[in-house]
Amino acid sequence: MGFIKKRNYDRYTLAYKLQAVKLANHPDKTSALDTLIQGKTKLTRYPAGTPITREAFESLRWEETLDAAAREDYSSMWQALSTTAREAVDGGKSEQGRILWLLADACSMMLKAESLNEPFKPSMVMNGKRSVLPEDFAEDEIAFFSSICVEIDDPKLKARIADLVWLVAKPREPQAAIAAIDAYRQISINTESWVRDGRECWGRAIQLCLMLRAGAGDRLQVIEQTLLNGLLGSSVDDGYLPVWVAKLLDEHRLGKNSRHDVASHLEALANAYAEAGSIQRSRDCYESAEQWHARAGNKEKTSEMIVQCAEAWVNEAIARKSGDSTPSHIVAASFYENAIQKYRSVPRAYREAHSIDARIIELRAELNEAGERSLEGMGVISSEPVDITELIQYSRDAVRGKLLLEALLALANIYSGAKVEKIRQFSQKMMEQHPLQALFSATHMSSDGRVIAKRPEAGFRSTGTDEVTLWAETVKNFVVELEIVVQGNIWPALEIVRLEHRILERDFVALARQSPLIPAGREQLVGKALYAGFDNDFLTALHILVPQLEHLVRYHLKQAGVQTTNLDQNGIENENGLSTLMESDTALAFFGEDMAFEIKAIFCDPFGPNLRNELAHGLIGDNQAQSTYSIYAWWVMLKVVFNTFWNARHPEQGRAESEETDDQTGEAPGAEQVTAGDA
Repeated sequence: MGFIKKRNYDRYTLAYKLQAVKLANHPDKTSALDTLIQGKTKLTRYPAGTPITREAFESLRWEETLDAAAREDYSSMWQALSTTAREAVDGGKSEQGRILWLLADACSMMLKAESLNEPFKPSMVMNGKRSVLPEDFAEDEIAFFSSICVEIDDPKLKARIADLVWLVAKPREPQAAIAAIDAYRQISINTESWVRDGRECWGRAIQLCLMLRAGAGDRLQVIEQTLLNGLLGSSVDDGYLPVWVAKLLDEHRLGKNSRHDVASHLEALANAYAEAGSIQRSRDCYESAEQWHARAGNKEKTSEMIVQCAEAWVNEAIARKSGDSTPSHIVAASFYENAIQKYRSVPRAYREAHSIDARIIELRAELNEAGERSLEGMGVISSEPVDITELIQYSRDAVRGKLLLEALLALANIYSGAKVEKIRQFSQKMMEQHPLQALFSATHMSSDGRVIAKRPEAGFRSTGTDEVTLWAETVKNFVVELEIVVQGNIWPALEIVRLEHRILERDFVALARQSPLIPAGREQLVGKALYAGFDNDFLTALHILVPQLEHLVRYHLKQAGVQTTNLDQNGIENENGLSTLMESDTALAFFGEDMAFEIKAIFCDPFGPNLRNELAHGLIGDNQAQSTYSIYAWWVMLKVVFNTFWNARHPEQGRAESEETDDQTGEAPGAEQVTAGDA
């Protein structure tokens, strides 16, 4: 189960994420994206060979294009300039149109001030295309920028043009960097400006000063004092501005001589917000004050701020679960968790003074209650029914009327198993086509309301999908597939085998004994578990099979020379769990990518059923033991045991006979067939 967790995105970042979603869902995606694309579509904007001339630039009234609204941020500037550029080209003014396109391209890039070597990123990457980057500008275009920089009076546009010249021109032009710094620091320090590129611009000015060192003169000191004045002169009416400015100063280790003043000011603002009932703002100010008190070496005040921040989380949890309109125990549980984690960061020397341990016990009780009640607020998202009648009939026919071993062979291969690469590609494709599902992070909860896994949001500006998010989606899609596999393939076939054949426990034990994969001394346990599942007692089967599977993995890794234990700080050697064992490259090589994925997804991953850990902690009850996942786990062990038994019994016939048998047993129409020889 998952829900969208509230996150504090700054408006600049969210604007570009929403722009990605907007373009992704545009009825004409190619047309919408090409508006941002430089690369191959560049020449389609204006006739080939259109020159860059100063006469064309001087004849432009680009200042009129950038009205007050268009100057708010670089995204708005890009939209205004690109629109005017198209109009100019359509009106036969190709030279003016090309210059406007150059200015628009310069504004289209995203500024990442923290990067020294690549401060500009494409604002859009989609379908193998991207928007402009600094290296896309030709030498004559950079030279043109250098020539007009002094004539531009808009601070943001001037800073961007000068910064590009400094970054791309060869040899470097230090005066361009100076011009960029001076333009960046003309940008106002207020809440509205800060969320519209102001933070990135001031951060870039600091980075340029650090790069130029003495060449920047006293500009870094002036910037430091300007930011401090803006912070210390702020009030509750400025919202998050003091927190944002304090963070920028802290990132660059500025304001060292004013740490006490900054910490005290942030603390006073936090108290004022708390009194006014603005819980979230008070919490963020307390957290910022904590960091500055710590930098100032005031440990007592630091601990006090941690406590205040934790209590702000508690207050917000109380507010969310007791809301008059839409109370949310889900969100409240998350806030209680944050409060507990915050309390745990209080230094041991100050824990007793603030009764930390007792408070954590109280909050854990609140967390458990909120977690349990949060399940009541979760709705079920359902789709249209899927008709699997044909699939069920095909599975029954695959095992009906066969001799015992042939029937078991068909049952063990009724489903080809996970094809992890296909599932991964499908998951990535779905996330690209429907970006909203990965725009925010998600929290997965257990049946008793505990948070057991968290999935981060995907990064839309990276060339590849975030691996953690992609893994979570891959496991989720595989688990969804299992519902159909068990109900349409495994269970119908198993019912027919039960109806037509009487198999005793000793038969399954003999089967396990003749399987070269099962470690010596474990045949009785594995056979008993297989029989229990065949006898419809999946509760017993699961409790025996899961630890035996872990032993099987550990045994074969040891045989391959893998270290399967770890030493703790007291010199005690402990066995690694299944999750750790399956991270080994040897496990991947031994089981193959597909089987290794199945083991991890089903038995030891919190994004999946997590059967090993759920069982080890006693969290599996009667219903879970008879679930789809338990049946599939039993079938996986049957498949492994029987196929290795079959291959050992038919060493010369091998694949040819197996394929012939599979042609008789078959699989669901359209599915890929994996034979016993592949196991």
